[in-house]
Amino acid sequence: MNQQQLKDEIRRLADERDALIMAHFYQRDEIQEIADIAGDSLAMAIEAANTERKVIVLCGVHFMAESAAILAPEKTVLLPRTEAGCPMADMVTADKLREMKERLPGRPVVTYVNSSAAVKAESDICCTSANAVAVVNSLDADEVILVPDRNLGRYIAANTEKKCHFWEGYCPFHDQLPEEDVLAAKEQHPEALFLAHPECRPQILKMADHIASTSGIIDFVKKSPVKKFIIGTEVGVLFRLRKENPDKEFIMPNSLLFCQTMKYTTLEDVLKCLQTMSPQITVEAETSRKAKLTLDRMLAVPRD
Repeated sequence: MNQQQLKDEIRRLADERDALIMAHFYQRDEIQEIADIAGDSLAMAIEAANTERKVIVLCGVHFMAESAAILAPEKTVLLPRTEAGCPMADMVTADKLREMKERLPGRPVVTYVNSSAAVKAESDICCTSANAVAVVNSLDADEVILVPDRNLGRYIAANTEKKCHFWEGYCPFHDQLPEEDVLAAKEQHPEALFLAHPECRPQILKMADHIASTSGIIDFVKKSPVKKFIIGTEVGVLFRLRKENPDKEFIMPNSLLFCQTMKYTTLEDVLKCLQTMSPQITVEAETSRKAKLTLDRMLAVPRD
């Protein structure tokens, strides 16, 4: 099949299976194009919790499919590529988190959704980069443990009066964005605004004209009268930015803002997934029950 035939067959099968196709903004362009919902982690969590479809095809990484399975236990959740993981999520385990909780008793654990179901189950509440500050500020506690992203943690700490204890995890591509590349882009395009994701290092965030989650960056660009932007997050977001803003220009500061595992999923994978109704993602019942509490608490927090 050519690409258009693949897309047509995917849409036909999705209708036949009563399937909702969700894609993260960092997925390949053609995957975002065939999705019913393209969004960030928060948007996909909300859709998973609310959809009436019988099947969810999650085009993203493993922790996202786990979250969908936790929030919609009566649905069939499919992940086209099970080896699509998240390096940041792999930097924390439930055992190691329990050790940190023992060292810092009584502090609520706020865990980024970029984490396994087992880690969520050891936490008190989840957050995404879109609602992290609101989640932390909603807690009746003077100190919090923030897991696993140290950069998101430091961003939260700069926007709350609470004392924050950080886990030393990070997103490999956001964390390695060099200051000199951003400076070079800003010097070459002085009229452009630099938009940065809070997973970037504090040194990078200090250089930003606006800091926001992936969805926040998309919303900011749409509302802004500015015509040129330097984008400090994963390159996949350009698909949505260009589609919604054909009159605006977007510059990547380098070629390193690329998440390999987010690009694993192909149209062929999505088609095979719908044909075979596999691989299916499930979460052990007790882990799911505990993790769902943390996700439900997150979803109950009003967004900023």
